[in-house]
Order: sequence, then C-alpha cells, then structure tokens
Amino acid sequence: MATSTGTGWAQLRQQARSLETQTENIFHTYSQYASMSKLPPKPSEEEQRVESQLRDLLEKRQALISQLTRLLDSEATLTASALKQNNLSRHREVLQDHRRELQRLKSAIAETRDRTNLLTNVRSDIDAYRASNPAAAEANYMLEERGRIDESHNMIDGVLSQAYAINENFGLQRETLSRINRRIVGAANKIPGVNVLIGKIGTKKRRDSIILGSFIGFCFLMLLFFR
Repeated sequence: MATSTGTGWAQLRQQARSLETQTENIFHTYSQYASMSKLPPKPSEEEQRVESQLRDLLEKRQALISQLTRLLDSEATLTASALKQNNLSRHREVLQDHRRELQRLKSAIAETRDRTNLLTNVRSDIDAYRASNPAAAEANYMLEERGRIDESHNMIDGVLSQAYAINENFGLQRETLSRINRRIVGAANKIPGVNVLIGKIGTKKRRDSIILGSFIGFCFLMLLFFR
C-alpha cells in the first residue's frame, strides 16, 4: 500500500511540474499582449484562446494539488511526510503566484485596450465634428498651420542665436590672440639686442643652407664626372 501511494504521489508531482512549465511558456505568449502599445477594441480569437489555456492549466493544477493533499492525508506513516508537505506547499505557492500574474496581465491588457479605445473615440468625435462643421474645421486647420509656422520661427531664432554666440566667441578669440601678439612684440622690443640676435640667427641659417647646398651640388658633379 505504501509503495502504491508513493508511486501515485510521484506521478502526480510529475504532472504538476509539467503543467507548471506549460503555464510559464503560455504566460510568455500572453504577456506580449500586455506589452503592446495599441490593441484592437475587442480581444482577438488568439488572445482569447491563450487566456483560456491559462485558465484550464490553473484549474488542472488545482485539481492535482487536491489529489496530492488527499494522498498525503491518507498516509499511515510519517515517513518522508515533511518533504512531501514542503513539495505540496511549493506547488500551492507557485499556483497562487501564477493566478496573481494572470490577473495582473489581464488588468494591464484591459487598461491598454481602454486607453486605445478612448483615443480612437476622441479622434472619431473630432473627425465627425469637423465633417459637420466645415468652417470650424478650416479654422482648426489654420490654427494648426499657424502653430507649425511659429514652431519653425522659434527653431530659426534658436539657430540664429547660436550663430551669433559663435561669432561673438570668435571675435573674443581674435582679440585675445591680438593682445598676446602685441605683448610678445612689446616684450621683444624691450629686451635689448633681441632683434639683432634674431637677425643673426636667420643670417646664419641662410649661410648654412647655402654651404650645404653647394656641398651637395659639388658631390653630385663629382659623381657625374667620375662615373
């Protein structure tokens, strides 16, 4: 009798775990409806089918938990009862979590659908009002055009302001460079002999360049002569 009971417990637990896995997989599909920004006014056949599958799985799991509870209560011994009780508690907790998750997703889908329908109804009312009041529709159109023109003007003003700021920055930079150049020239004029020294350095560089060029030319001529 104990062996039969143990076998029945193991089979029911295996079924419970399998149904939990199926529930999580279908939750993945059902949660996609909750993540959509727009939904049709009424649930599609696919959405209804997925929700129905979730409900059926939850009911089957509840029935399995009831069978596991009866098996555990009918055991004549306390052998492994603590472990089985923990397993049973775990299945109950997962079932409750999945029930709450289903309710949460349903609420999120309903809110998204209500919001989408509200926006659709508002647009329909606006279109109907414009169709029945051509003058008002024309006035609204002119106001929208005026708003777009004002927005364009504001954008142009922003671009011009940035251009003026950049131009002013360039002017400040030019003035700073000119002031630094004047200071350098003034400092050079104040130090005696600096200009003369700079001139001598330039003359020496030119002389060295001439000598080096002449030597290279001489070597080239000698190379042609002895070839």
